[in-house]
Amino acid sequence: MTRHIAAIATLLLASASAQAQDHRTTYQTPQGELIVNSGQPQPRDYGPAPSFAQLDRNGAGYIGSDQADAYPPLANDFIHADGNRDGRISRAEYERWAAKR
Repeated sequence: MTRHIAAIATLLLASASAQAQDHRTTYQTPQGELIVNSGQPQPRDYGPAPSFAQLDRNGAGYIGSDQADAYPPLANDFIHADGNRDGRISRAEYERWAAKR
């Protein structure tokens, strides 16, 4: 019986997640009420991308991964922004990345 309830709960969760975001559904089961909350958190708004100079704090002419951490969207996209895969983002690479944002 426990296996059946686990299967039902799995199906209910899959069904609920296919529905609209921030949805709450209540189901009655032999063991009691089952409440399923589904949805995704709202995306964070980090505002416009900072200038290259703001991120290149040491003036080296590139943004390293530690400097990219100051702007989470860039840190998340670091490998994609680093077009030549040299482990740093040049001004041109940064401007290309920022234009796509």
